Amino acid sequence: MTIIWTEGTIHDVEIRPLNKRTDSRGWLCELFRNDELTPEQFPAMCYVSETLPGVTRGPHEHADQTDFFAFFGPGNLKLYLWDNRPDSPTYRCKMIIPVGVSNPAAVIVPPGVVHAYQCVSEVPALVLNAPNRLYAGKGKKENVDEIRHENIADSPFVLDK
Repeated sequence: MTIIWTEGTIHDVEIRPLNKRTDSRGWLCELFRNDELTPEQFPAMCYVSETLPGVTRGPHEHADQTDFFAFFGPGNLKLYLWDNRPDSPTYRCKMIIPVGVSNPAAVIVPPGVVHAYQCVSEVPALVLNAPNRLYAGKGKKENVDEIRHENIADSPFVLDK
């Protein structure tokens, strides 16, 4: 089945510019503050990952988890988002956003929004994620809240070539 995606802003996805404050020691950047998040967005854990040049992570989605990504460098990525929530006013909407050292951003991705990112720079990119759910639940004893689309041959979630 072929799905037609429309380009545009996805309801409930938040993109926040990250402001680096630089001085003689280096830089500092606030990623989030609890007075700027709803209780449903409060992080339960945090991790950092490195994505090598040309590598793609995703696409996948979560049934219950909200991801709070911070893209700040040293590399650049192309972030893909697809609204897969039938009840959303932007159902079947797709967004592609450049993020990383050239466009530092925090991006809040709600459940049901399929997401992927690809490192498009010649240097690796670091990504911080502070999701509102623990990976594999408390004590890592629960099922992982993840629906993986990257290994499905006819997936409608296709990255631009």
